[in-house]
Amino acid sequence: MYVAVKGGERAIANAHALLAKQGRGDSGRPALEPAQIADQLGVLVSRVMSEGSLYDPELAGRAIVQAQGDVLEAITLVRSYRTTLPRFGYSEPVDTASLPPQRRVSATFKDLPGGQQLGATFDYTHRLFTDRDTDGPEAAALTEDVHMPRVTDLLAGGDLIEDADPDPHDPEPVDITRDPTTFPMSRAGRLQALARGDEGFLLSLGYSTQRGYGRTHPFAGEIRVGEVEVEFVAPELGFAVPLGRVEITECQMINQFTGSADSPAQFTRGYGLAFGRGERKAMSMSLVDRALRTDEFAERIVAPAQDEEFVISHADNVAATGFVEHLKLPHYVDFQAELVLVRQLHDDFRRRVARVADNPADTSTRELDPEAS
Repeated sequence: MYVAVKGGERAIANAHALLAKQGRGDSGRPALEPAQIADQLGVLVSRVMSEGSLYDPELAGRAIVQAQGDVLEAITLVRSYRTTLPRFGYSEPVDTASLPPQRRVSATFKDLPGGQQLGATFDYTHRLFTDRDTDGPEAAALTEDVHMPRVTDLLAGGDLIEDADPDPHDPEPVDITRDPTTFPMSRAGRLQALARGDEGFLLSLGYSTQRGYGRTHPFAGEIRVGEVEVEFVAPELGFAVPLGRVEITECQMINQFTGSADSPAQFTRGYGLAFGRGERKAMSMSLVDRALRTDEFAERIVAPAQDEEFVISHADNVAATGFVEHLKLPHYVDFQAELVLVRQLHDDFRRRVARVADNPADTSTRELDPEAS
């Protein structure tokens, strides 16, 4: 910390007070409440929850208010709080196959069993400012009683897409919040890291794969938004009990086919899942997930999005923010050492040039001058 600057701890306390004053804004207006943020800025709250690895809309809203809208600072706050919580165990796998969608779209079939359900989306809005006080047409009731099979299940029925059933010999999924990251990672570990990864970073990598920097030719097989029930097996009971419902966004990308002399051509999958309404995040995640599956399909690594260590090591925005912003902290000793070195090298260069000018015939004075030869 900048305790060495004039004022010391008092200056830091004043900086905190000034930050709070600026964050509060005009005291004549009502202060923002976390519940307001959770209710009205759902997309932003979803991102903070996903990348903060904690599903709590009101807590995410509180973090956004405290961070004055700085998304990465809010994510850091949520992650820091998460580390203080006791861990009771792991919930049961969530059944997303039976997810009753508030929104369900696919880019693969025109006549989709169960139909498309547009739900709440910006996809068809005009990019114009609107009057928030003006009520639009009444929203149609959500369809929850229509059977909507997964698109990937339809293809699986014809053996046209790779199997997604878990292998009974698969190891227990790693928990990246408790175990150190080692490369190569399992797909389960990678998906956890991507779920916590920065949306903008994954969006750029996903875009790069579409521009030729990676082996993908994706189709949006299905994007679903809805609520699923989370269950937990209490040891003292011995059976699963429901904890509540959480809103999620799931995306399955259908990618270019693959095949070999020993197996027929099949479509391959990319998978993404995010808390709340996070379509862009889930889609980007699914693109990068497929790009990182090079070892499964014996593909050459030719692009950044296919390099597991590059992607995973740089996707975490909390780590990235900390490393970049630590440059604001004092580096007086390091800088002074480099300053002394640069001055010494500068003086050596000037003396070398002077010697060459005084005795141009003496080649020994040019041994440190690569341009002299």
